[in-house]
Amino acid sequence: MLKRTEELYRGIDKIDAHIHQNSRRTTLLQEAEQEGFRLVTINTEVPDFPTTDEQREIALDIEKLKPGLLSFMATFSANGWGEPDWQIKSLAQIETGIKKGAVSVKIWKNFGMELRDSDGNFVMADHPSLNPIYETLEKNGITLIAHIGEPKNCWLPIEEMTVNGDRDYFSRNPRYHMYLHKEYPSYEEHLQARDRVLKKFNNLRFVGAHLASHEWSVDKVAEWLDTFPEAGVDLAERVCHLQYQAVENQPKIKAFVEKYQDRIIYGTDQIDDGSLPDDELRTAIRKKWHEEFQFFAEDSLQISKQVDKPFQGLGLQKSVLNKIFSQNALRYYPGIVK
Repeated sequence: MLKRTEELYRGIDKIDAHIHQNSRRTTLLQEAEQEGFRLVTINTEVPDFPTTDEQREIALDIEKLKPGLLSFMATFSANGWGEPDWQIKSLAQIETGIKKGAVSVKIWKNFGMELRDSDGNFVMADHPSLNPIYETLEKNGITLIAHIGEPKNCWLPIEEMTVNGDRDYFSRNPRYHMYLHKEYPSYEEHLQARDRVLKKFNNLRFVGAHLASHEWSVDKVAEWLDTFPEAGVDLAERVCHLQYQAVENQPKIKAFVEKYQDRIIYGTDQIDDGSLPDDELRTAIRKKWHEEFQFFAEDSLQISKQVDKPFQGLGLQKSVLNKIFSQNALRYYPGIVK
């Protein structure tokens, strides 16, 4: 980083508002403390993650070891969906999370991409069984963060995908590569289901994770933000898509970020499941934080392993960086530890 960028990096409050702390070691928190970050871990019902309740308890245990650095977002399990007491259990799980300090609640892509009813139909985000959950969150002013659907690349063959991270992820996770599963709901169907929820529950505090799955086009993200003027988006594992678009049109990407500077939340989607050695994990997250901050703060020509061509950084003002890297997270997720 240039000297000005380094000074900005060290001089502003920073929050990585989208990680997954799935082990009880403090490696990520140690690096965050050194780099001036606070972290928000998101409980998510990924098949190879710990159970959602265990993820919550891991977060609480880790926060005690390094106070003031880690907050968590709760979720609810799809296990037992369709049984008479599923809604009661899901609401109880959410209530437990909130009582223990959760700053938000997440719904994941298993709604729409995995869970099916007794007739074999996919249970989409707007299924009536979820209405009591949305009603409760709306009534209590609790933010819902949603990873619904996938990047548009998910519906393309590997060789046509735009960024290397997607090529790698979907090569390793063919069960989520929808190009191979024509019988599954389309890209558009996932997002239409989510948007129907927002239209029905129009006072629901909402964040669309991963640029609301419109990552491939800042015009589409802008259109979505204009349609839902109170909603925000996070950047987790999608900064590379902005970099990809900046290859051809950096002024457009800069203008988008500046226009929606109050509604964009920084996050990385970094996972600590204990599989990486401490030094490799610390190197990986430090490199990601530095390089992604540089993209937003510096207008120099840059490169990324995710993007095949060089791109120009955005060179944003300190006030905008403050919003993206901390202030917006604090607004959408009240209760983040200080």
